[in-house]
This record gives sequence, structure tokens and C-alpha cells, in this order.
Amino acid sequence: MDKKREAAANRILQTYGDMLYRTAYLLLGNPHDVQDALQETLLRYMEKAPAFTSGDHEKAWLLRVTANCCKDFLRFRKRHSCLDIEPLKEQLSAPKEETLMREVYTLPAKWKTVLILHYFEGYSVREIAEILSISENAVKKRLQRAREALKMELDQ
Repeated sequence: MDKKREAAANRILQTYGDMLYRTAYLLLGNPHDVQDALQETLLRYMEKAPAFTSGDHEKAWLLRVTANCCKDFLRFRKRHSCLDIEPLKEQLSAPKEETLMREVYTLPAKWKTVLILHYFEGYSVREIAEILSISENAVKKRLQRAREALKMELDQ
């Protein structure tokens, strides 16, 4: 790896590392898979060497690639093993939060992704639509369906 790419990779990790880790962890729930997904994201960044028009464009690209890598891992896991949420229990303090996170993990990836971007990362519907390259109405519908699914499960 040349010095320029190494410096770019370090800058990405310093600037967006925590956000990308949180996003991947909420999607995957397994720190080992999270590390693999983030490594894959960084490799794609270094291979593509995209030119960004702004910091927001770069951030959106990284979030989208991270989400796509997580989807790949989830597809693989669905075919090859089961989800272990035990490590998450250690990090959650309140039983209600643990129940909520367990239910979030059971949601389909497309609903889980918009929930994470909206509620955990603070993106607006418009921003999520841009990041995921879908319409604002699709984002709203996914948020609505995810909320309804969570409400039904939590009310039981």
C-alpha cells in the first residue's frame, strides 16, 4: 500500500470509524462480522478510490458500502449459521433496551437499515433516500413498517 492510500485509509478510520462501526454492529450484532464488514468497506474504498464532491458525499458512500457489506454477511449467515446476540446483552444496561434490540435484529435488513440511519445516526428521510438510492416514500414506508412490526412484537 502506498503512503497516499495508507493516509486516506487512516483518515477514513479517524473520521468515520466510530459511526461505521456502530452502524455495522447494529446491523450484524457480531463484533467479528463487524470487523470483517468494515475491512471490506475500507478495501472497496481503496480499490475504487472514488472522488467525492463533499464530506457528506463521502460519508454517504461509506455508509452505503458498509450497509451493503453487512447485507452480504447477513445473507451468508442466513445460509450458514445463526445469529448470536449474547455479546449485545453485556453492552445493554436496561432490559427494555435489550428487548428492543433483539426485536430490531429480527427485522428484515431493509427495515433495519432505515431504522438505524434514522434513529441511531440521525439522518432525515431525504438523506436516507439519497444514501440508499431509493425514494423518500420508500424510506417512509420502510420506517412505518419497521415501527409497526416492532410495536406488534413489543406489545405481546
